[in-house]
Amino acid sequence: MKSNIYFFLLSILLLFTSCRGDEPVPTPRNITVSSGFYLLNEGNKGNNMATLDYFDYTSNIYSLNIYAERNPSVVKELGDVGNDLQIYGNRLYAVVNCSNFIEVTDLKTTKHIGMIQIPSCRYIVFHKDKAYVSSYASADGNDLYAKQGYVAKVDTASLQVESIVAVGSQPEEMVIVDNKLYVANSMCVSTGEMDRTVSVIDLNTFSEIKKIDVAVNLHRMKADRYGYIYVSSRGDYYNGKSDLYMINTRTDKVEGPLSIPVNNMCISGDSLYILAKEFNYITGYAESIYGIIDTRTHKILTRNFISDGTDIRIDMPYGIAVNPVSKEILITDAKDFITPGLVYCFTPKGKKIWEYTTGEIPSNIAFVLETQTTNKEIRDY
Repeated sequence: MKSNIYFFLLSILLLFTSCRGDEPVPTPRNITVSSGFYLLNEGNKGNNMATLDYFDYTSNIYSLNIYAERNPSVVKELGDVGNDLQIYGNRLYAVVNCSNFIEVTDLKTTKHIGMIQIPSCRYIVFHKDKAYVSSYASADGNDLYAKQGYVAKVDTASLQVESIVAVGSQPEEMVIVDNKLYVANSMCVSTGEMDRTVSVIDLNTFSEIKKIDVAVNLHRMKADRYGYIYVSSRGDYYNGKSDLYMINTRTDKVEGPLSIPVNNMCISGDSLYILAKEFNYITGYAESIYGIIDTRTHKILTRNFISDGTDIRIDMPYGIAVNPVSKEILITDAKDFITPGLVYCFTPKGKKIWEYTTGEIPSNIAFVLETQTTNKEIRDY
Protein backbone atom coordinates (compact mmCIF):
# COMPACT_ATOMS: atom_id res chain seq x y z
CA MET A 1 0.00 0.00 0.00
CA LYS A 2 2.85 2.37 0.91
CA SER A 3 4.56 1.70 -2.44
CA ASN A 4 1.35 2.59 -4.30
CA ILE A 5 1.17 5.90 -2.45
CA TYR A 6 4.84 6.52 -3.21
CA PHE A 7 4.43 5.99 -6.96
CA PHE A 8 1.25 8.10 -6.99
CA LEU A 9 3.06 11.01 -5.33
CA LEU A 10 6.03 10.57 -7.63
CA SER A 11 3.79 10.69 -10.72
CA ILE A 12 2.16 13.88 -9.48
CA LEU A 13 5.58 15.44 -8.90
CA LEU A 14 6.73 14.51 -12.40
CA LEU A 15 3.55 15.94 -13.90
CA PHE A 16 4.03 19.20 -11.99
CA THR A 17 7.66 19.42 -13.10
CA SER A 18 6.81 18.78 -16.75
CA CYS A 19 4.25 21.59 -16.74
CA ARG A 20 7.00 24.09 -15.95
CA GLY A 21 9.79 22.49 -17.90
CA ASP A 22 9.52 24.61 -21.03
CA GLU A 23 9.66 27.95 -19.27
CA PRO A 24 12.82 30.10 -19.11
CA VAL A 25 13.51 30.02 -15.36
CA PRO A 26 17.31 30.37 -14.94
CA THR A 27 18.68 30.11 -11.38
CA PRO A 28 20.17 32.25 -10.04
CA ARG A 29 18.79 35.13 -12.09
CA ASN A 30 19.68 38.79 -12.32
CA ILE A 31 16.30 40.31 -13.19
CA THR A 32 16.22 44.02 -13.97
CA VAL A 33 12.75 45.44 -13.51
CA SER A 34 12.42 48.30 -15.98
CA SER A 35 9.64 47.77 -18.50
CA GLY A 36 7.27 44.85 -18.11
CA PHE A 37 4.61 43.63 -15.74
CA TYR A 38 4.22 41.78 -12.47
CA LEU A 39 1.67 38.97 -12.21
CA LEU A 40 0.28 37.81 -8.88
CA ASN A 41 -0.68 34.15 -8.58
CA GLU A 42 -3.27 33.48 -5.88
CA GLY A 43 -2.20 29.93 -5.02
CA ASN A 44 -4.52 27.44 -3.36
CA LYS A 45 -5.94 28.40 0.01
CA GLY A 46 -4.12 26.98 3.01
CA ASN A 47 -0.88 26.16 1.19
CA ASN A 48 1.04 29.48 1.34
CA MET A 49 1.51 29.29 -2.42
CA ALA A 50 0.92 32.89 -3.52
CA THR A 51 3.72 33.82 -5.91
CA LEU A 52 4.87 36.77 -7.98
CA ASP A 53 6.04 36.48 -11.60
CA TYR A 54 7.61 39.10 -13.85
CA PHE A 55 7.64 39.55 -17.64
CA ASP A 56 10.37 41.73 -19.17
CA TYR A 57 9.36 43.53 -22.39
CA THR A 58 13.00 44.19 -23.27
CA SER A 59 14.17 40.56 -23.22
CA ASN A 60 10.76 38.88 -23.63
CA ILE A 61 11.64 36.60 -20.71
CA TYR A 62 8.92 35.45 -18.29
CA SER A 63 10.31 34.71 -14.82
CA LEU A 64 8.44 32.64 -12.24
CA ASN A 65 8.28 33.22 -8.47
CA ILE A 66 10.72 36.10 -8.22
CA TYR A 67 9.55 37.23 -4.76
CA ALA A 68 10.93 34.10 -3.09
CA GLU A 69 14.23 34.52 -4.94
CA ARG A 70 14.60 38.17 -3.99
CA ASN A 71 13.56 37.59 -0.37
CA PRO A 72 15.04 34.24 0.75
CA SER A 73 14.83 35.13 4.45
CA VAL A 74 11.07 35.77 4.43
CA VAL A 75 9.32 32.86 6.16
CA LYS A 76 6.48 31.28 4.14
CA GLU A 77 7.47 33.53 1.22
CA LEU A 78 4.64 35.69 -0.14
CA GLY A 79 1.88 34.04 1.90
CA ASP A 80 -1.56 32.50 1.47
CA VAL A 81 -3.91 33.61 -1.35
CA GLY A 82 -2.79 36.69 -3.27
CA ASN A 83 -5.88 38.77 -3.96
CA ASP A 84 -4.82 42.14 -5.40
CA LEU A 85 -1.73 43.80 -6.85
CA GLN A 86 -1.18 47.53 -7.30
CA ILE A 87 1.65 50.00 -7.88
CA TYR A 88 1.84 53.32 -6.08
CA GLY A 89 4.91 55.51 -6.39
CA ASN A 90 8.02 53.35 -6.34
CA ARG A 91 6.40 50.51 -4.41
CA LEU A 92 4.48 47.34 -5.26
CA TYR A 93 1.59 46.33 -2.99
CA ALA A 94 0.40 42.70 -2.92
CA VAL A 95 -2.77 42.04 -0.91
CA VAL A 96 -2.49 38.57 0.63
CA ASN A 97 -5.97 37.71 1.82
CA CYS A 98 -5.66 34.64 4.07
CA SER A 99 -2.32 35.73 5.52
CA ASN A 100 -4.03 38.97 6.62
CA PHE A 101 -1.47 41.45 5.33
CA ILE A 102 -0.39 43.61 2.41
CA GLU A 103 3.19 42.88 1.36
CA VAL A 104 5.06 46.04 0.30
CA THR A 105 8.14 45.71 -1.88
CA ASP A 106 10.45 47.99 -3.82
CA LEU A 107 9.13 48.30 -7.36
CA LYS A 108 12.50 47.86 -9.07
CA THR A 109 14.14 45.22 -6.85
CA THR A 110 11.04 43.37 -5.56
CA LYS A 111 12.72 43.32 -2.15
CA HIS A 112 10.65 43.40 1.02
CA ILE A 113 10.07 46.85 2.55
CA GLY A 114 7.36 46.10 5.07
CA MET A 115 3.83 44.87 5.54
CA ILE A 116 0.46 46.29 6.50
CA GLN A 117 -1.43 44.05 8.93
CA ILE A 118 -5.15 43.97 8.07
CA PRO A 119 -7.27 40.89 8.75
CA SER A 120 -9.08 39.34 5.79
CA CYS A 121 -7.85 42.11 3.46
CA ARG A 122 -9.24 42.09 -0.09
CA TYR A 123 -8.44 45.09 -2.36
CA ILE A 124 -6.39 48.29 -2.23
CA VAL A 125 -6.66 51.75 -3.86
CA PHE A 126 -4.66 54.95 -3.35
CA HIS A 127 -5.34 58.67 -3.02
CA LYS A 128 -3.10 61.52 -1.82
CA ASP A 129 -0.47 59.34 -0.09
CA LYS A 130 -3.09 57.22 1.60
CA ALA A 131 -4.02 53.61 0.86
CA TYR A 132 -7.55 52.32 1.33
CA VAL A 133 -8.01 48.61 1.96
CA SER A 134 -11.27 46.66 2.03
CA SER A 135 -11.61 43.96 4.68
CA TYR A 136 -14.14 41.20 5.30
CA ALA A 137 -13.41 41.40 9.03
CA SER A 138 -15.44 43.05 11.75
CA ALA A 139 -14.30 46.43 13.02
CA ASP A 140 -12.58 44.80 16.02
CA GLY A 141 -10.87 42.28 13.74
CA ASN A 142 -12.18 39.26 15.64
CA ASP A 143 -14.63 38.00 13.00
CA LEU A 144 -12.89 37.43 9.65
CA TYR A 145 -16.21 36.98 7.80
CA ALA A 146 -18.39 39.53 9.54
CA LYS A 147 -21.83 40.69 8.47
CA GLN A 148 -20.38 44.20 8.40
CA GLY A 149 -16.86 44.66 7.01
CA TYR A 150 -14.74 47.80 6.91
CA VAL A 151 -12.32 49.93 4.93
CA ALA A 152 -8.98 50.88 6.49
CA LYS A 153 -7.09 54.11 5.77
CA VAL A 154 -3.34 53.54 5.73
CA ASP A 155 -0.48 56.04 5.67
CA THR A 156 1.81 54.99 2.82
CA ALA A 157 4.90 56.47 4.51
CA SER A 158 4.62 54.66 7.84
CA LEU A 159 2.51 51.71 6.56
CA GLN A 160 0.32 52.12 9.64
CA VAL A 161 -3.47 51.96 9.78
CA GLU A 162 -4.76 55.42 10.74
CA SER A 163 -8.49 54.74 10.98
CA ILE A 164 -11.27 52.45 9.79
CA VAL A 165 -14.89 52.88 8.73
CA ALA A 166 -17.56 50.17 8.75
CA VAL A 167 -19.33 49.45 5.46
CA GLY A 168 -21.50 46.58 4.17
CA SER A 169 -21.03 42.83 4.08
CA GLN A 170 -17.67 41.59 2.84
CA PRO A 171 -16.54 44.66 0.86
CA GLU A 172 -14.70 43.97 -2.38
CA GLU A 173 -13.31 46.33 -5.05
CA MET A 174 -13.29 50.11 -4.66
CA VAL A 175 -12.89 53.20 -6.84
CA ILE A 176 -12.31 56.86 -5.99
CA VAL A 177 -14.20 59.62 -7.82
CA ASP A 178 -14.28 63.29 -6.74
CA ASN A 179 -12.88 62.61 -3.26
CA LYS A 180 -15.47 59.90 -2.64
CA LEU A 181 -14.63 56.24 -2.16
CA TYR A 182 -17.16 53.80 -3.61
CA VAL A 183 -17.10 50.28 -2.13
CA ALA A 184 -18.81 47.18 -3.55
CA ASN A 185 -20.44 45.11 -0.78
CA SER A 186 -21.06 41.40 -1.46
CA MET A 187 -22.47 38.86 1.01
CA CYS A 188 -22.04 37.41 4.48
CA VAL A 189 -20.64 33.88 4.22
CA SER A 190 -21.61 32.94 7.77
CA THR A 191 -25.31 33.75 7.25
CA GLY A 192 -25.68 33.45 3.47
CA GLU A 193 -27.34 36.88 3.42
CA MET A 194 -26.47 38.87 0.31
CA ASP A 195 -25.77 42.58 0.43
CA ARG A 196 -26.85 44.64 -2.57
CA THR A 197 -25.27 48.00 -1.84
CA VAL A 198 -22.35 50.23 -2.71
CA SER A 199 -21.07 52.19 0.28
CA VAL A 200 -20.03 55.79 -0.40
CA ILE A 201 -17.31 57.21 1.87
CA ASP A 202 -16.43 60.91 2.09
CA LEU A 203 -12.62 60.95 2.15
CA ASN A 204 -12.53 64.36 3.83
CA THR A 205 -14.26 63.03 6.94
CA PHE A 206 -13.58 59.34 6.26
CA SER A 207 -17.15 58.43 7.07
CA GLU A 208 -19.85 56.53 5.19
CA ILE A 209 -22.33 59.08 3.87
CA LYS A 210 -24.74 56.78 2.02
CA LYS A 211 -25.43 53.36 0.59
CA ILE A 212 -26.57 52.91 -3.02
CA ASP A 213 -28.86 49.96 -3.75
CA VAL A 214 -27.58 48.20 -6.88
CA ALA A 215 -27.93 44.38 -7.01
CA VAL A 216 -26.99 41.32 -4.96
CA ASN A 217 -23.47 40.14 -4.28
CA LEU A 218 -21.40 42.93 -5.84
CA HIS A 219 -17.74 42.48 -6.69
CA ARG A 220 -15.83 44.35 -9.41
CA MET A 221 -15.73 48.14 -9.85
CA LYS A 222 -14.14 50.33 -12.51
CA ALA A 223 -14.54 54.08 -13.17
CA ASP A 224 -14.46 55.64 -16.64
CA ARG A 225 -13.56 59.22 -17.60
CA TYR A 226 -17.19 60.24 -18.13
CA GLY A 227 -18.35 60.08 -14.52
CA TYR A 228 -19.66 56.51 -14.52
CA ILE A 229 -18.72 53.60 -12.30
CA TYR A 230 -19.24 50.08 -13.60
CA VAL A 231 -20.05 47.58 -10.86
CA SER A 232 -20.63 43.85 -11.33
CA SER A 233 -23.08 41.58 -9.56
CA ARG A 234 -22.17 37.92 -9.18
CA GLY A 235 -25.84 37.01 -8.75
CA ASP A 236 -26.94 34.42 -6.22
CA TYR A 237 -25.37 31.42 -8.06
CA TYR A 238 -28.84 29.92 -8.59
CA ASN A 239 -31.64 31.86 -10.29
CA GLY A 240 -30.13 35.33 -10.09
CA LYS A 241 -27.59 35.80 -12.85
CA SER A 242 -24.41 37.84 -12.93
CA ASP A 243 -24.77 41.24 -14.61
CA LEU A 244 -23.23 44.68 -14.95
CA TYR A 245 -24.61 47.99 -13.67
CA MET A 246 -23.57 51.64 -13.86
CA ILE A 247 -23.55 54.36 -11.21
CA ASN A 248 -23.75 57.96 -12.44
CA THR A 249 -21.44 59.69 -9.94
CA ARG A 250 -23.04 63.09 -10.60
CA THR A 251 -26.30 61.81 -9.15
CA ASP A 252 -25.32 58.47 -7.58
CA LYS A 253 -28.23 56.94 -9.49
CA VAL A 254 -28.02 53.38 -10.84
CA GLU A 255 -28.45 52.58 -14.52
CA GLY A 256 -28.68 49.19 -16.21
CA PRO A 257 -28.34 46.28 -16.13
CA LEU A 258 -26.31 45.96 -19.33
CA SER A 259 -27.19 42.27 -19.78
CA ILE A 260 -23.69 40.81 -19.72
CA PRO A 261 -22.13 38.61 -16.99
CA VAL A 262 -18.82 39.69 -15.43
CA ASN A 263 -16.12 37.83 -13.52
CA ASN A 264 -13.40 40.39 -14.14
CA MET A 265 -12.95 43.62 -16.08
CA CYS A 266 -10.61 46.49 -16.84
CA ILE A 267 -10.81 49.86 -18.62
CA SER A 268 -8.48 51.09 -21.34
CA GLY A 269 -9.35 54.37 -23.04
CA ASP A 270 -13.03 54.26 -23.95
CA SER A 271 -13.25 50.47 -23.82
CA LEU A 272 -14.36 48.32 -20.89
CA TYR A 273 -12.94 44.81 -21.34
CA ILE A 274 -14.90 41.99 -19.70
CA LEU A 275 -14.16 38.36 -18.85
CA ALA A 276 -16.91 36.00 -17.78
CA LYS A 277 -17.47 32.32 -17.19
CA GLU A 278 -20.49 32.49 -14.98
CA PHE A 279 -20.99 29.74 -12.38
CA ASN A 280 -24.36 28.34 -11.34
CA TYR A 281 -24.85 25.56 -8.78
CA ILE A 282 -27.66 24.08 -10.89
CA THR A 283 -26.25 24.32 -14.41
CA GLY A 284 -22.49 24.50 -13.73
CA TYR A 285 -20.28 26.86 -15.76
CA ALA A 286 -21.60 28.86 -18.68
CA GLU A 287 -19.68 29.60 -21.86
CA SER A 288 -16.84 32.12 -21.71
CA ILE A 289 -17.32 35.75 -22.69
CA TYR A 290 -14.59 38.16 -23.80
CA GLY A 291 -16.58 41.36 -24.15
CA ILE A 292 -15.96 45.01 -24.93
CA ILE A 293 -18.30 47.84 -23.95
CA ASP A 294 -17.95 51.36 -25.39
CA THR A 295 -17.90 53.63 -22.32
CA ARG A 296 -19.11 56.59 -24.41
CA THR A 297 -22.31 54.89 -25.53
CA HIS A 298 -22.58 52.08 -22.95
CA LYS A 299 -23.16 49.67 -25.82
CA ILE A 300 -21.75 46.14 -26.03
CA LEU A 301 -19.44 46.08 -29.05
CA THR A 302 -18.60 42.36 -28.94
CA ARG A 303 -18.91 39.33 -26.69
CA ASN A 304 -15.70 37.80 -28.05
CA PHE A 305 -12.78 40.04 -28.91
CA ILE A 306 -10.47 37.02 -29.46
CA SER A 307 -10.42 36.75 -33.25
CA ASP A 308 -8.08 33.81 -33.96
CA GLY A 309 -9.85 30.95 -32.17
CA THR A 310 -7.49 30.88 -29.19
CA ASP A 311 -10.45 31.24 -26.84
CA ILE A 312 -11.27 27.52 -27.20
CA ARG A 313 -7.94 26.74 -25.49
CA ILE A 314 -8.68 28.85 -22.42
CA ASP A 315 -10.24 26.70 -19.69
CA MET A 316 -10.94 29.30 -17.00
CA PRO A 317 -10.52 32.98 -18.00
CA TYR A 318 -9.56 34.71 -14.76
CA GLY A 319 -7.50 37.90 -14.98
CA ILE A 320 -7.46 40.65 -17.60
CA ALA A 321 -5.33 43.73 -18.22
CA VAL A 322 -4.51 46.00 -21.16
CA ASN A 323 -1.04 47.46 -21.67
CA PRO A 324 -1.62 51.25 -21.46
CA VAL A 325 0.92 51.93 -24.22
CA SER A 326 0.76 49.09 -26.77
CA LYS A 327 -2.91 48.22 -25.99
CA GLU A 328 -1.98 44.54 -26.02
CA ILE A 329 -4.55 42.50 -24.08
CA LEU A 330 -3.43 40.07 -21.37
CA ILE A 331 -5.67 37.24 -20.20
CA THR A 332 -4.85 34.70 -17.51
CA ASP A 333 -6.17 31.15 -17.46
CA ALA A 334 -6.58 29.59 -14.01
CA LYS A 335 -7.07 26.12 -15.57
CA ASP A 336 -8.38 23.76 -12.85
CA PHE A 337 -7.29 25.98 -9.91
CA ILE A 338 -4.74 23.31 -8.90
CA THR A 339 -2.10 23.08 -11.61
CA PRO A 340 -0.04 25.99 -13.00
CA GLY A 341 -2.01 28.45 -15.14
CA LEU A 342 -1.22 30.41 -18.28
CA VAL A 343 -0.99 34.04 -19.33
CA TYR A 344 -1.85 34.95 -22.94
CA CYS A 345 -0.94 38.13 -24.79
CA PHE A 346 -3.15 39.30 -27.67
CA THR A 347 -2.89 42.14 -30.15
CA PRO A 348 -5.53 44.89 -29.85
CA LYS A 349 -7.33 43.03 -32.65
CA GLY A 350 -7.48 39.81 -30.64
CA LYS A 351 -4.74 37.71 -32.22
CA LYS A 352 -2.44 35.75 -29.93
CA ILE A 353 1.19 36.90 -29.73
CA TRP A 354 2.56 34.61 -27.01
CA GLU A 355 1.73 32.55 -23.94
CA TYR A 356 3.64 31.52 -20.79
CA THR A 357 3.07 29.12 -17.92
CA THR A 358 2.46 30.91 -14.60
CA GLY A 359 2.03 29.90 -10.99
CA GLU A 360 -1.23 28.56 -9.59
CA ILE A 361 -4.36 30.66 -10.22
CA PRO A 362 -2.84 33.69 -12.03
CA SER A 363 -4.97 36.74 -11.34
CA ASN A 364 -3.71 40.32 -11.04
CA ILE A 365 -1.35 42.19 -13.36
CA ALA A 366 0.51 45.45 -12.65
CA PHE A 367 2.47 47.19 -15.42
CA VAL A 368 5.91 48.73 -14.95
CA LEU A 369 6.53 51.07 -17.89
CA GLU A 370 9.70 53.11 -17.46
CA THR A 371 9.33 54.84 -20.82
CA GLN A 372 6.32 55.47 -23.00
CA THR A 373 8.09 55.19 -26.36
CA THR A 374 10.39 52.15 -26.44
CA ASN A 375 10.16 50.13 -29.65
CA LYS A 376 9.36 47.02 -27.62
CA GLU A 377 6.14 48.62 -26.44
CA ILE A 378 4.86 50.41 -29.54
CA ARG A 379 4.02 47.92 -32.26
CA ASP A 380 2.22 48.27 -35.55
CA TYR A 381 -0.65 45.83 -35.78
